[in-house]
Amino acid sequence: MTDFKAFCDIDRLTLSKRGTYTDRVSRYITTCVLALAAIAAPAAQAVQRSMYVSVLDQKGAPVPDLGPSDFVVREDGVAREVLKVEPATDPMQIALLVDNSAASRSAIADLRRALHEFVVAMAGRPAGRGRNEMALTTLADRPTIVTDYTSDAAALEKGVDRIFAQPQSGTLLMQGIIDICKGFKAREAQRQVIVAVITDGPELSDRFHDHVLEPLKDSGAAFHALVIGPETGSLETNMRERGLVLDEGTRDTGGRRDTLLTSMALSSKLAQVAAELTHQYKITYAHPQSLIPPERVTVSAARAGMEARGTLIKERRQGSRQ
Repeated sequence: MTDFKAFCDIDRLTLSKRGTYTDRVSRYITTCVLALAAIAAPAAQAVQRSMYVSVLDQKGAPVPDLGPSDFVVREDGVAREVLKVEPATDPMQIALLVDNSAASRSAIADLRRALHEFVVAMAGRPAGRGRNEMALTTLADRPTIVTDYTSDAAALEKGVDRIFAQPQSGTLLMQGIIDICKGFKAREAQRQVIVAVITDGPELSDRFHDHVLEPLKDSGAAFHALVIGPETGSLETNMRERGLVLDEGTRDTGGRRDTLLTSMALSSKLAQVAAELTHQYKITYAHPQSLIPPERVTVSAARAGMEARGTLIKERRQGSRQ
């Protein structure tokens, strides 16, 4: 511990021939204040944290050319200074979860078409230091990896062509999310995304929503969900728990949830997801040093007519870390 006696020992003060007693006391006080400020400064210094942020206009299109003044970042309701805004160019690892249960039978043709277009848009273009990787997992009866993570669009499209509806089956979205998050944690990638395309068919996962939301939050992945079919409002336990995951999981991770009345709308909605993911910002803001991390970090657009959603970059994946 620093000994302040050397700085502030006024008991030893003697009158100088060159100055008044008051001047000498003032200099001692100034020295003490400066010493205290120098020691306290490291505790007050802020660290930098980052987020991947989507900004959409009222038509759902990405908004380009934004800067620090266009964003408001809050930790537990307290505004933080936005230091830097740049295009998000880090490669993505995208887990595609596809419902191929019996309820998807009439939607399979539209589903394949939309997935082909999405794969070309995401895996077929370079991004920053590398390329986006994608994996394709089907959900009927049990989560099954059809194509593991790869940046080869052709391999992914072959996987899409192997998707068929399984008769007399339900879907396991909840278990699929848990499995994907375990894989994300093991891979330690920086920019992880889950895109689920499901129907309103029965959910067979015997999981409560918090069993899914906890690993989802811990993974740092953004969760996007597209649900084909009208919401039934089922009171069945598994369906009710899945509904909570779709609501809270997409909202709290910076993702989106879309309900499609028909599978014919799937191509346009997945195209919107692709446009959003490929036009995100990486925002860096100042976070005060604290032993207690914030419970909630939010980002919003400073101007009206724009919607901003953000996914905090986990510190353990940033190496030193929205």
